[in-house]
Parts: sequence; C-alpha cells; structure tokens
Amino acid sequence: MKVLFTIDSLQQGGAEQSIANIIRNFSDDVEVSVLYFYTKSDLLPVYQQLNCNIISLGLTGKYEWRKAITEMKKVLKNVQPDIVVSSLYRSNIISRIACRSCGIKLAGTFVDDSYNDERKATFKGMGRFKYHMTWLLDRLTASIPVAWISNSSYIGESNAKKLGIPLKKIHVVYRGRDTAQFHQWVPPVTDSFKFICIGRLYEKKGYPELLQAFIKLSGVYKNIELEILGEGDFRIEMEKTIQEANLQNHIKLCGNVPNAWKSIYNAHCFVFPSRFEGFSGALVEAMMSGIPIIASDIPMNTEAVTDRETALVHRLKDVDDLYDNMRYMMENYDAMKKMGERARLVATKRFDIKVIVHQYESLLRKIVNNQ
Repeated sequence: MKVLFTIDSLQQGGAEQSIANIIRNFSDDVEVSVLYFYTKSDLLPVYQQLNCNIISLGLTGKYEWRKAITEMKKVLKNVQPDIVVSSLYRSNIISRIACRSCGIKLAGTFVDDSYNDERKATFKGMGRFKYHMTWLLDRLTASIPVAWISNSSYIGESNAKKLGIPLKKIHVVYRGRDTAQFHQWVPPVTDSFKFICIGRLYEKKGYPELLQAFIKLSGVYKNIELEILGEGDFRIEMEKTIQEANLQNHIKLCGNVPNAWKSIYNAHCFVFPSRFEGFSGALVEAMMSGIPIIASDIPMNTEAVTDRETALVHRLKDVDDLYDNMRYMMENYDAMKKMGERARLVATKRFDIKVIVHQYESLLRKIVNNQ
C-alpha cells in the first residue's frame, strides 16, 4: 500500500509529531511519502530518520492555492499513491482539489474543533468575515474525502455537524505514544513544588487562568514553581502578567524544548487548562508518565481522563476552581500520586502507539480496498 501524507509544514506541532509516530510504526509493506507545502520545517530532522520519501514545495506565501494545487497534481502523478491523508486546513483544501482532479482517494483528518463557539468569539470585524469564508470553503469541499479520521469522538461529531459530513464517514483513532519510552514517574526531591504545562503560548491554551490561579496560590505557598514549555504570540502578555506579580523567580517560560515530555519527570504535577484543543498528545504523554494531572473539563480532555479517578478536572476558564484543584493537589499529594498511577495504566492500554497504528493502518487498507 502506497500512502501519501500531506501537511501544511513540518513545524513543531501535535499533528506533525503524530504523523511521524504513525509512519515510524507502519508495517514494512506500507510505502510512505510526505508532502509539505510551506517552508517551516523544525521537524525535518525527525522525518529524515523515518523510512519515507519527503517532498517539499517550499511555498512562501500564506496560501498560493493555484501553485500548490498544480504542484501537488505533479506529485500525485509521480508518486501514484493508493491513498492520500491530509492534515491541517491549507493542506486539506489543496489536497481535496488535487485529489479530485487526479481521481485519487483522499482521507481527511480532524485534529481540532475548528468551528466551536469559543474560537469563533475570538474573531472581530474583518477577522470574523475571514473566519466565515474559511468555514465556507471547508464546507463546500468537505464531501470530497471518502473518509475522515478524527483524533477524538467529540471533535469528529462537532466537525461533522459544522461541515455537513455524514457520521458514517468518520472514524476515531486517538493519538498514540510509544509506551516503552515512558518509565514510571517518581516525584522529584526538591525544596519546591513544581507545576508543569506543555503547549504553544496562545490564549486559547488557558494561560490567563493558569497564571492567575498560580498567582493566587503563591499567596498561600512560597515554595512553588510553574514551568511552561512552548512558544507563541501570547508570550508578551504572559511576561507582563508575571512581571506585574513579581513572580519571575517562580514562573519560567522555557520556549520550545525538544522532547518536551521528558521535562515532566522533573515536575510534581502536570496542569493543562486549555480552553479548546485537539485530542492532546501532551496530555497522553503526561498520563503515560504517571505524573498527577489537573486538566480543564473540555470534552477532548475528558475523553482521556476521568475526574478524581485519573486526573483532577477543573471547570473551563474558572480561575478559582483551577486554584482549588492546584491547592487540593498539593494538600492531598499521596492520593494524587495514586491517581497518576491509575492514569498511567489507562494510557498504556488505550494509547500505546502499536495499538493506535494498527487501527490507523487497518482503516487505510479498508478504504483502499473499498471496504
């Protein structure tokens, strides 16, 4: 079976890393090519270590639809894949037009709840118009893929409703990780209690709530730390908040860190307050390590963790509830460590990369064989 993955770029992101993990664990008889359209390529060294053909179009404009479609049609004629799997918005649109023109089967992917009310509310004026046009183009071409692979049940159902896609075309395959890489977490022996969060520095990740909850917590406990791994446009606003609270020695913005999940082992609690999200690989990694977890109650998170069973779950955008959970974490830590152990057991069964790739590969073969 010949599979062509298409994606916007190879920058550091959840979708990009998940595709690499899938390719790494495919069966030997699966011949893989990866086409990325735009120049960002932080993860190129990772992909170069995989047994796949890497193709870059090197586009520099934000869209360049016509050129991208023309060049992708050339790639399709050269590679002749049995199926194309597209990820992220620009790649999805380009792949739909090119595959339809060339008569190639296409599987779309859902990695985010792109059209939820929370995200829609962030757009104003011309931004709202562009958001609507983005959705319209998405909906008009959403019938082209023969199947959809969603990394969460909720995300699949939400996008199906927004884009007019029959639910029978959507198949849920969660994000997976290699359990062999994750040894059992043990609490680090330090003078302070460290919370850690991994995710791009965007407001949608819930950082305003996290910072305010931590500031409130610092009024009760002096020996606490917060370490945030990731980079993004919200950094300036976060730095301002940290400086105003005079917590520069307690809150650290670490930027992009390779294999950020390894830093989990140097912390006491993983906190994940995201407002909207895909099915988070970072959350799965935290579960696999066994570190105690606090997460927001968005549906994508609660598909992975259960409140008071495998994580503490706080109400979305509720600073006081997040603060209460962080304080409860510290004051009931022995019980929280056992909770982390239960999360690890769940994750190693549900999200092991070999289980996930078997599901993914089996689905692609069924699509190729018209089953």
